[in-house]
Amino acid sequence: MDDYSSGGRQPRKSPYTIWKHGEGVPVYEGSYLSDLYTAEVRPWARVGQAGAIVNLAEQEEDDGHLVEIAPGGQTEVLHHMYEASVFILNGRGATSFWLKDKPKQTVEWQRGSIFAPPLNCYYQHFNLDGREPARMFTVTNMPMVLNMFRSPEFIFKDEFVFADRYGSEENYFSDPGQHVGIRQWKTNFVPDLRSFKLDDYSERGAGGVNMRFALSNNQMVAHVSTFPAGTYKMGHKHGAGAHVIILSGVGYSLLWMEGEEPKKVDWHDGSVLSPKEFEFHQHFNTGPTPASYLAVRLGSLDTRTGNELRGELPLSSISLREGGWQRDYSEEPAWVYELFEKECAKNGATVNLPRPQYAAAR
Repeated sequence: MDDYSSGGRQPRKSPYTIWKHGEGVPVYEGSYLSDLYTAEVRPWARVGQAGAIVNLAEQEEDDGHLVEIAPGGQTEVLHHMYEASVFILNGRGATSFWLKDKPKQTVEWQRGSIFAPPLNCYYQHFNLDGREPARMFTVTNMPMVLNMFRSPEFIFKDEFVFADRYGSEENYFSDPGQHVGIRQWKTNFVPDLRSFKLDDYSERGAGGVNMRFALSNNQMVAHVSTFPAGTYKMGHKHGAGAHVIILSGVGYSLLWMEGEEPKKVDWHDGSVLSPKEFEFHQHFNTGPTPASYLAVRLGSLDTRTGNELRGELPLSSISLREGGWQRDYSEEPAWVYELFEKECAKNGATVNLPRPQYAAAR
């Protein structure tokens, strides 16, 4: 009997679970990881540098691979049958991409860059700083793909070329991209997410701005959201797999399943959290400066949801009273705002969001 079967006695272990615990690096689970900059990493033979696996929210749709490249170091040559979105936490370096019998293409990156290696191409990361290490956090859909095929050898060694996704086009990584819809940008490389101009996102409240990125013709998507000091967003829920990486600011998030008490998760630059499938979550900026985060998650073959294709808002931006998945300010209990006021006071931040006018039922 193989390791994937329960035999009626032991809980079934998925192919991905077996793989992640067999890589010999730390595995971080739970709802969040406090600091990607300082989290322990260990030598990862497959990558050729130190790393860790971040598998949050009790889900196996996607995961995160934390990699630290030594000063002047480089990874092994990598390629795989799953999608990956690479976010540079710190450092400066370069990544070369190539297909067999095609010339290499190289992009230089820095803190705040994001890009996605084209599916199953060959690539290699280099740390161009000879004194300081570089860290990157890569969100992948490997768990879903590995659980489907059950073969790590296939995932890492198959050489099929997805020519419809990448053909070594000269401007593949140099083209800055274009707006393809409201809060949607299609590109293959963003030099610095922190300085990228975002679009208005009034539907989520707090005067926030937002932009979603479609990278390298992938199903996986990413978005950056920024909201002002002393404000917070409306609570909402959606499917599993969103890795929320804090880019700036201090604050906290509330996570709760319907009918349960919320869990408070404090965050700062470098924290990452991930709500479970259909777990409500709400983000609070309790610091004196704007707060920003990057969320990387599964998407669809078309980067717009069914609602957006019909010119409508997604369910996660429609209030609960209208049949959606968002809890408007007027629908939340009074203690949410009271806790927010106390946390702002701790950080010396001015509250810039008026007390909600709660629904009459409260």
